[in-house]
Amino acid sequence: MSRSTIPLDDTERTRCEVWTRVMGYHRPIDSFNVGKQAEHAERCYFREPGAEREHRPRLSGRAQLQRAA
Repeated sequence: MSRSTIPLDDTERTRCEVWTRVMGYHRPIDSFNVGKQAEHAERCYFREPGAEREHRPRLSGRAQLQRAA
């Protein structure tokens, strides 16, 4: 399957709201003050070695007991 680029006029675009986790809860970046927005723009993103492995959702204690039975 090949990907093709579709040219869009600015009037056809939809605004994308970006959220991030701050102090244990999620907030939209647009609600940040100027200093916090600059701090967010300077963040470095990295991939931790071993992160490519398949992610399995954690089971609750009850689900683990049911699975073991």
